[in-house]
Amino acid sequence: MSDHRKYLLLLSVIVLALAGVAYMGVPGSPGHQKPTLGLDLQGGLEVVLKAVPPPNQKVDSGRMSIAQNIMRNRVDKLGVSEPEVRRQGADQIVIQLAGVHDPKAAAALIGKTAQLEFYDLEADLTGPSKSAVQGQPNALPNVYSLLAGQQALVKEKGASAWYLFDKATKKVIAGPAASRDALFDTKPAKKLHISARSVAASPKKKTPAKPSYVVFGVPKQTVVISCGTSAVVCPGVGTPTGTTWYLFKFDPNNSKTPIPELGGADLKLSGTRADLDPSRGPVVLMEFTGKGSKKFQKITQDLYNRGSLLNTPQHFAIVLDREIKSFPQIDYTDSSLAGGISGNAQITGLSSFSEAKNLALVLQTGSLPYKFTTLESTNVSATLGKDSLQQAKIAAIGGLIAVALFLLLFYRFMGIIAVTGLGIYMAFLYGAILLFNVTLTLPGFAGLILTIGVAADANVVVFERIKEEVRAGKSVRAAIGAGYSKGLHTILDANAVTCITALVLFAVATAGVKGFALMLLIGTVISLITAVAATRAMLGLLAGFRWFDNPSFMGAHGTQGLKFLHIDYMGRRKLWFAISGAILVVSAVSLGYKGLNLGIDFKGGTQISFSTPKPVPVSDVRTQMADVGHADAVVQGRGAQTGSESYKAFQIRTKSLKPTEQNTLQKDLEDSVQGQKFGIKSVSSSFGRQIARDAILAVLFSLFLVVLYVAIRFDLKFAVPVVLAMVHDVLITVGVYSVTGREVTTSTVAAVLTVLGYSIYDTIIIFDRIRENIPLMRRASFATITNISLWETIRRSLATTFITLLPVASLLLFGGDTLKDFAFALLVGVASGAYSSIFIAAPLLAMWKEREPEFARRRDEVAVDGDGAGEAVLVAAEHAAAAEPAPDLSPVAAVERAVAGSDAKRERRRQRRRSRPHGRAR
Repeated sequence: MSDHRKYLLLLSVIVLALAGVAYMGVPGSPGHQKPTLGLDLQGGLEVVLKAVPPPNQKVDSGRMSIAQNIMRNRVDKLGVSEPEVRRQGADQIVIQLAGVHDPKAAAALIGKTAQLEFYDLEADLTGPSKSAVQGQPNALPNVYSLLAGQQALVKEKGASAWYLFDKATKKVIAGPAASRDALFDTKPAKKLHISARSVAASPKKKTPAKPSYVVFGVPKQTVVISCGTSAVVCPGVGTPTGTTWYLFKFDPNNSKTPIPELGGADLKLSGTRADLDPSRGPVVLMEFTGKGSKKFQKITQDLYNRGSLLNTPQHFAIVLDREIKSFPQIDYTDSSLAGGISGNAQITGLSSFSEAKNLALVLQTGSLPYKFTTLESTNVSATLGKDSLQQAKIAAIGGLIAVALFLLLFYRFMGIIAVTGLGIYMAFLYGAILLFNVTLTLPGFAGLILTIGVAADANVVVFERIKEEVRAGKSVRAAIGAGYSKGLHTILDANAVTCITALVLFAVATAGVKGFALMLLIGTVISLITAVAATRAMLGLLAGFRWFDNPSFMGAHGTQGLKFLHIDYMGRRKLWFAISGAILVVSAVSLGYKGLNLGIDFKGGTQISFSTPKPVPVSDVRTQMADVGHADAVVQGRGAQTGSESYKAFQIRTKSLKPTEQNTLQKDLEDSVQGQKFGIKSVSSSFGRQIARDAILAVLFSLFLVVLYVAIRFDLKFAVPVVLAMVHDVLITVGVYSVTGREVTTSTVAAVLTVLGYSIYDTIIIFDRIRENIPLMRRASFATITNISLWETIRRSLATTFITLLPVASLLLFGGDTLKDFAFALLVGVASGAYSSIFIAAPLLAMWKEREPEFARRRDEVAVDGDGAGEAVLVAAEHAAAAEPAPDLSPVAAVERAVAGSDAKRERRRQRRRSRPHGRAR
């Protein structure tokens, strides 16, 4: 297949994909979907849950934190729904769900309180659920059959629960209920007019069609447990096709031998997860508490001994909400299990990683330490006004126009191609948001604006490489083919480390960090498709026109500008280190003395609720809060909405207020908006310690993987400066926040993570050129190699930094107060990232490599500065790089092969003769 047909086929696929995006995104289309907006942009439903501890126990703060994390996992399993989950007072948890206004839908999302239990399967089965032969599980098709033969035992010992059945169909009408009388107070019983008297009376023979009902009790110290299609296999059944039922012993208060043997409180949430074992495939890792470990060791030891005695495997059942989810076996043939399993355990033999993830989710979300009752559920307004979204849209348009003008001005026709690629990128990104149902918050919207600049980076990398090829004497056609081929491996390396960071953040972190990671990953992959494949295909199809070989028209002119940037960067390394050191010292002192101004997302604060006699616009309350010095307060209307944004009830969350401050604020609200019926509560942070811990763990693990990747693709000595540059950028960004006293919010976290990804990208671009120049400059010192590499890439670095800062500047100018804080963090971080790549990472690498024997011998052999000698070395290095054959990472353009075979060979020979950096090779 010819390259022309390949490019045509590629563009056809892209057009089809764009049609799919249009199908989902264009209003009026049959498949039209609206993007899901977050709480800050559209409001939703607030549900207040109250913890109900066991008798004679108090609510514990640590267990409430666990419950908060579990509930967040429950309502945000994928990590991109952006719910608000926080504690209120000592025993309440408040959950706000974006775009949900139906309490029933909220209940389905939040789910009922899950109770996780572990049973010794064979020992704890009882009655009809245990076969007479070897006590194997016996599944029954319905609860009626399970309990019918147990009523004599109920009369003797009493019942723990009651069920009401239709005697003819054997279907459950009501139950389980705590008492027999409670059965008849249920809605189903009342609807059918069933009473205790009607159940006691036998139906007359003349009316056989009249339905008859029966009440069965569950014998005391037993419990009914089911197993349905959500389980992969069920005891005594195999693969389930419906729901089966079992009767288990139940004696949790037995101090010596409690049944169930373990509960969710015996598991450590942080240590329970799905994993892939190289030899065993998908597994679930479980970590127990100290007491839980001893209990589990005792259970598994008993299971091993009983399995050895009966010569058949024994199992423990994992039960969530009285439903069996899995029943792993203990291998009695493995002598290492004779003493039981303590500390950590591993569930193996799972059919797929999906099964492992589902089981891990059961273990994680089933560990609620308390039962919770719903106190109230009410609609709440958006935390930000409509003007904030409008400001974000203006910032997006401004950023897009600024980036487009920059590309058109500097790259002319190639700039038009790049802008077209950006348009395709934005369409694909919007399609991904719809496809993955990503909740779009205002910081998320700002992050998308930022990707406008980041997505253009790949084009700049390739276009600057094309200019180098033209300066080396190649035609525009040949330069474009070589530029894309040689630039691709640079782009792949830079994006690979970004993807590693995103994947680890998504896998390990939680809440908003996970949503950021998903968008970073999707954006990086899409930018590769659009910025490389799409633009290359467009240029390939246009290669036949005459004007294509005009360097000025194409924007591939070979003039090298900004020569004042050609300085001896390595000779001034001590100056760069001193500047960074001074900034880091100031940051450290400020962090130690002032700390960070943590917002309510991190520290919690005070919530004030009040009502007004008539509807008041939310914007008026926000304005009043700003006037009295609380511009950062979160203001929401509650209940029914009147007009566009008016309510008669409000809640305000702000930093912790002292009693005198609370009284002052209450009086201000009474005077300004006629506030009344005030209520004041303490609220916890929504971005808890667990989320912060997970995010830090994810960042550290991603740094380890980045080091590993760079060590494999480059060299270990390349990896350390990459990590140090990233740490440098994050510390400076955090330090500037401390020095300026700006409030740290969840938006700041997203900005810092963006800085992390950007810093890696920029440093890898420079290091890739250093790696390329090492074999081409065999007699130069490493300082010279680094200087020349910086000279070759500094315009590219500055251009990509400038393009990234354009939309950031747009956010800063047009984004409103909320987005300005986000843009400020990005401004500091991106500027620091560009600085560290050039002035920190590259000099550190040079210092390390100069100690190697090969480079130590030729250190300081060539002094390079912005003089004639340095320029000569630069020209020679560029010619040498241009003479190198294009790598096979991507197909070389058909236009390059359009040059006749003999002409191409002569051109390559001519390039090689002119490209000896230091005379002829010896």
